[in-house]
Amino acid sequence: MSNTSAMSAVSMVRNQTRICTVGHAPRARLPRGSGGVHPVKIGGGNHIVLQTMAKQKTFEGLLKEIRSAEKCGAEMIRLAVPSATAAKILGRLKEKVTIPLVADIHFDPLLALAALENGADKIRINPGNFLDEKMLEKVLAAAARSGAAIRIGVNAGSLEKDLWEKYGAPNADALAESAKRWTNKVEKFGFQNFVVSLKSSRAAVMIEAYKKFAAMCPHVPLHLGVTEAGPGISGAVKCAVGIGSLLSLGIGNTIRVSTSGPIEEEIRIGKEILKSLGLYSLEPDLISCPGCGRAEVDINKLAKEVQKIICGINKPLRIAVMGCAVNALGEAREADFAIAGGKKCGALFMNGKLYASAVPEKELLKEFRKMLEENI
Repeated sequence: MSNTSAMSAVSMVRNQTRICTVGHAPRARLPRGSGGVHPVKIGGGNHIVLQTMAKQKTFEGLLKEIRSAEKCGAEMIRLAVPSATAAKILGRLKEKVTIPLVADIHFDPLLALAALENGADKIRINPGNFLDEKMLEKVLAAAARSGAAIRIGVNAGSLEKDLWEKYGAPNADALAESAKRWTNKVEKFGFQNFVVSLKSSRAAVMIEAYKKFAAMCPHVPLHLGVTEAGPGISGAVKCAVGIGSLLSLGIGNTIRVSTSGPIEEEIRIGKEILKSLGLYSLEPDLISCPGCGRAEVDINKLAKEVQKIICGINKPLRIAVMGCAVNALGEAREADFAIAGGKKCGALFMNGKLYASAVPEKELLKEFRKMLEENI
């Protein structure tokens, strides 16, 4: 199956879900000209939504972090709301930003109501610690009145006690049963503007859990993530395996990379996961060979320089950087633009065809930039 056919098959599966809309009209108290929130649609064949979670606590710190995340490409940002003070900070932030804000709620349903009072666009509830189920109807009613969405956020680290006892561990069956149970509860009250997540720090467990739940409730939009994935490379790999595996099957409508690093790094990892599957259209996809004894150029340096040149291009171009003739011609045919190094010179390609040959090594990057500027 060709890549295009494979992505079409994936889209057909993903299109089965209904749409969850995050982001509602601004409250009357917001200053005139604030513009309100830009609504984000999750599911129903819409693009995969990239989101993250803020790590700061103060108003100033959060505002700076949110603006940075939005600049990096985040479309939605979750904030911890562990207190009434945090809910009020969320309200102040709503007056300054247009990106949808999600309130992360644990233990106290009253904080969900407080967050909604302060304009939260979405509420994440945790089935494992939402202990007062009588409050669920009140939270759903308040969300419906304000136009906010809900995420049922099942997590292996806080699984309900009865399911832990039934299964002996937070395995895939336990997570899927929790998600199905809470989906039934929410739908019983007629609330449909919600998404579900089934997260585990074990990629294999979360993959299986999402597959099971997707089979049970194919109409429900899914938020994908490997929770507590870890720092650096190890965290990025776990997220790529877990999230990427599901997306390749057509499962998932929004993603959040959870690593022990700055949120800008999380967003970059998320974008690369999406680009690897042809699911991100706002940046070029850069490929480069790893280098070997045949290379006549410093391929790592060349690739980094090309990365700088293409930064800021908001088109889904395929850019190839190659170090020798072995795969250069083949990759060039598949690329929108390509650069190939050689002995003291190189070649440029555009739309699979030779654009310039025998370009002196010192002029290679300059000519590559010129080629892009004249043809994009």
